[in-house]
Amino acid sequence: MIKATVYVTIKQSVLDPQGVAVRGALHSMEFTEVEGVRIGKYMELTLNTNDRNEAAERVTEMCEKLLANTVVEDYRFELEG
Repeated sequence: MIKATVYVTIKQSVLDPQGVAVRGALHSMEFTEVEGVRIGKYMELTLNTNDRNEAAERVTEMCEKLLANTVVEDYRFELEG
């Protein structure tokens, strides 16, 4: 079994309105040191394989097809096990 941890974030070149809203809320709560906020997604997948190369290929395919909108989002993942 291999565990994949996937991180999906909005590309730096794309405006993140949710991040802007969170930054504004933090400032209103007097956390004025916050310069910027980017919101993303975190996922843990358990794969029924012991082949790291196969796992990497499959997770890449999952990200490209479903987990990330690659037009506006970047993704990266880590494999354990």
